[in-house]
Amino acid sequence: RAATTALLGRPQGRSYSTTRQLQDRIVVAVGGNALQRRGERLTIENMLKAAAEMAPTIAELASEHEVVLTHGNGPQVGELALERSAATFDVLGAESTGQIGYVLSQALASVGCTAAPIVTQVVVDPQSDAFRNPTKFVGPVYGPKEAHALAESLGWIVKPDGEYFRRVVPSPAPEEILQVDAVKTLLEHSPNVLPIACGGGGVPVSRVPSRPETLIGVEAVIDKDACGSKLAVDLEADAFIILTDGGGIWKNFGKPDAQEMAMVTPEYLLGTKAGKKFPGSMGPKIEAAIGFVQNSSKKGVFAAIGDLKDAADIMSNREGTIIKEDNVENSVVWRERSAETEEVMPPKLTQDPPKYG
Repeated sequence: RAATTALLGRPQGRSYSTTRQLQDRIVVAVGGNALQRRGERLTIENMLKAAAEMAPTIAELASEHEVVLTHGNGPQVGELALERSAATFDVLGAESTGQIGYVLSQALASVGCTAAPIVTQVVVDPQSDAFRNPTKFVGPVYGPKEAHALAESLGWIVKPDGEYFRRVVPSPAPEEILQVDAVKTLLEHSPNVLPIACGGGGVPVSRVPSRPETLIGVEAVIDKDACGSKLAVDLEADAFIILTDGGGIWKNFGKPDAQEMAMVTPEYLLGTKAGKKFPGSMGPKIEAAIGFVQNSSKKGVFAAIGDLKDAADIMSNREGTIIKEDNVENSVVWRERSAETEEVMPPKLTQDPPKYG
């Protein structure tokens, strides 16, 4: 783990149960798809099973770093919306956050981590352009005929997600995380408790202009990576890690000449418009990673994107992609793959792969 130490400049190998304060702070974001495995029904039993598989990975990170966990809720909030069509998305977001927080904290407890899920309210601008152009995918995928029928009968807006269609809802930018002080208090005074915050991007609310202390819910779903990026900035984290089900950032993803970036600067990603062809999956993750690195007040911070199963190797840069400002030769370092690795290249894709956010 020497490479991890070099990236963070911090000692490694601490026990999660230690009473000593860990020296580096990491916000870890996992997608709602981590609890929704492809081909399985979205049930509490299947969510618990998937969370149990994920928990040791999070616990390993938490044994060496001060971790705050955030998560997506795309499949779960979409399923709740199908069950309760009269409920607004702020309420559904809060419900799914509680549901997922329970599942994750139970799984983490089984591997020795005490977690504290926080239903987090996040202020957004109700006049944002996001409400005129909904982009956030929620719920399951549908074929063209079924999607069109649902849009007609329920008044949904649906958009293509790869070869399928999904419902989309407004996704305004997070402006203020209201419970961030609660997260800081846990980190500073309860070092053995792992906070889970900003689940599903947080519950969207806005302030009443005539009475700013009064909050009202907003019909939207905030992107969990955008909110995780802001959370990492607000907490003055050393790193922001986005765990996916598809590896790091690739050039020519899905093609025979595909290359994965091992390390890259925000400027290179912006200049090459990386992820723009994948607005439903990798695009928002790259934007969030860039946002953290560029907006952080700390020096030497980095973001990383990689596969959930490779979490430990992402930290040491053996897998996934590290995004940082300094010490990146020629602005990008390409990952060298052995012949054995090259046999497991990403599948050939012509459109954005359908993924839950």
